[in-house]
Amino acid sequence: MLERNAAVEAAVESELRLLDPTVRRSPDLVAALLHPDFREFGASGHVWDRASTVASLADGMEDGGRITTSRMKGVQLAPDLVHLTFDTDSNGRRAHRSSLWRRLGDDWLLYFHQGTLYGPV
Repeated sequence: MLERNAAVEAAVESELRLLDPTVRRSPDLVAALLHPDFREFGASGHVWDRASTVASLADGMEDGGRITTSRMKGVQLAPDLVHLTFDTDSNGRRAHRSSLWRRLGDDWLLYFHQGTLYGPV
């Protein structure tokens, strides 16, 4: 269930922006959404940090297809921390996803993300 409050809604909005192909192709826009200490355990099994994520997306290492989301759920765990879970589908490549968004000043930034593939690929 998606908890309805400003923090969860800000995290959802930022998560959806980060999945937008236009944003993903822009190093500045991606960097603006990632916490300085960002880490990801990717669906590929690769561990990513902020710099490698920005570089990978800018270099087009990930496919540029449209990413659809479903089953988005969010909960505010603390005043400055929101947890989102959802599924994505990118050209038949499906993954369960979990994101932690931390408030830094006035901004909600992606602090941690994990993707786990499921179903036929």
